[in-house]
Amino acid sequence: MTSPSSPDRWGLPLGLSAFVLWGAMPLFFPLLEPAGPVEIIAHRVVWSLVFCVVLLLVTRTFGSFVAVLRNGRVMGALAVASVLIIVNWTTYVYAVLSGHVLDAALGYFINPLLTVLLGVLVLRERLRVAQWVALGFGAAAVVVISTGVGGLPWIALVLAGAFGLYSLVKNRVGRDVGALPGLAAETAVATPFALAYLVVLGVTGVGTFTTEGVGHALLLAACGVITGLPLLLFSAAARRLPLSVIGMLQYLTPVLQFLLGLLVFGEHMPPTRWAGFVLVWVALVILTADGTRQARASRLALRDAAGAVRP
Repeated sequence: MTSPSSPDRWGLPLGLSAFVLWGAMPLFFPLLEPAGPVEIIAHRVVWSLVFCVVLLLVTRTFGSFVAVLRNGRVMGALAVASVLIIVNWTTYVYAVLSGHVLDAALGYFINPLLTVLLGVLVLRERLRVAQWVALGFGAAAVVVISTGVGGLPWIALVLAGAFGLYSLVKNRVGRDVGALPGLAAETAVATPFALAYLVVLGVTGVGTFTTEGVGHALLLAACGVITGLPLLLFSAAARRLPLSVIGMLQYLTPVLQFLLGLLVFGEHMPPTRWAGFVLVWVALVILTADGTRQARASRLALRDAAGAVRP
């Protein structure tokens, strides 16, 4: 197997495909109207589980999914992850359908900064000076945008917060659970609730799955592929690319969302919002430069240590 330190020719195309698909998602969810955000998420949960189970069967790895289901400690963590990712998904779909794609993009720009903050608050990590400076710029961005739009950018903060906590939980179980069985387990936890909600919609005649035509039903079912495919592409890329490259590629998603919100959906960008985005981008440049410098220093230290122990 190719290690992340020695990327192969498929690593970059796989990574680019994953992040481009995530970045282009604002184009997909409006196609699902008149379904509302909660109905869309319910279908996303159910069809994601179907998609994952089919792939597990095709790849003959269904046993790994069963093993996860039998591990009470892991399933407890994945149940928490399931709640967090559904909060993230619902907020994101609401943002797209309500004309707040720029706020969604801001949330994913803020996410790396929030991840650093969670490292301090939860894992008791010590930050370097550059990381504190980046967090300061991020906090200033939230203040500036809040002042300009007359309130906290709650969509961005909820998206960043839910995904940051989700990443933290996944990090705790990541060594034990692969991407595909992990997603299958998370959606399996939520599927009974999603199915119950869809049944209620169907009984009351409010649901759109059976009332808006075959094309609409197929689009709702496609939520499973739209959810699972980029995750699988990312998982394959992460095994082939250095972490530094993955870290740079992750910014492609919010950049595409930002461009879609600005150029395709025509959302308004007052000067204060521009100022806030610029502050966030400055913070990310500082954070990325510091991370790159630290990674280079660690590699040099390891190389020097290896040279010192050679006979």
